[in-house]
Amino acid sequence: MHRFFVKKQSIFKDRITLSGEDVQHISKVLRLKCGDRIVLCDGEGTDYIAAIESMAKDSIGTVILEKEASKSEPDINVILYQGIPKSAKMDTIIQKCTEMGIKRIVPVSTARTVVRLESEKDEMKKAERWAKIAEEAAKQSGRGIIPVIGMPVTLDQALRSAAGLDLVIIPYELETSLPVKEVLSKNKAGSIGFFIGPEGGFEPVEVEKAKEMGAVPVTLGRRILRTETAGIAVLTSIMYEYDQMK
Repeated sequence: MHRFFVKKQSIFKDRITLSGEDVQHISKVLRLKCGDRIVLCDGEGTDYIAAIESMAKDSIGTVILEKEASKSEPDINVILYQGIPKSAKMDTIIQKCTEMGIKRIVPVSTARTVVRLESEKDEMKKAERWAKIAEEAAKQSGRGIIPVIGMPVTLDQALRSAAGLDLVIIPYELETSLPVKEVLSKNKAGSIGFFIGPEGGFEPVEVEKAKEMGAVPVTLGRRILRTETAGIAVLTSIMYEYDQMK
């Protein structure tokens, strides 16, 4: 069945009303009709099996047939702190990490970040685009939530926000003795944050600052991964090690 996210205020008793872009997609692209069933998700982990009851130009009414907790969400809370990369690489990172089960992505401005958002308007525009990519990826992959894509922050702000997590790791090309698998296997955490640098990686002083805040430098192996590959590799390792891929 086709899947759509709805706002909580759209749910009233045993009815859910859809509006916005989804109306055109359902009626004009998918060509669904009254009586057809769809899956509606409240974005907080609850799925509703609903039947289309009415179709208007700007809204679609549905009646709830079943309600259940989403079965696609991982048991672990994982947050990616991503050094802002160039061009469309951030789009790829958001899309693929959403598919893999990330809960939140925080764009981080670091010493080697090339992309500089000059104004609050630029930040808002980027944030809206990234949120849309996360929503589309969540729909496609059957997620029960839409990952939160935060506003860009400094590295210091990101490190402070990660302080309350059970485990924080930072892949670093100069770390050669501690594999990410070893750290994950020894720490069965409920919440994990990991930092990925932009093109060019992190400055040594940034890694030292992260260590002072409790982050654990790890190696991802003998090959140097691109920034758009490293985050996906770490997230896959976390999901596998924590038995979230069955």
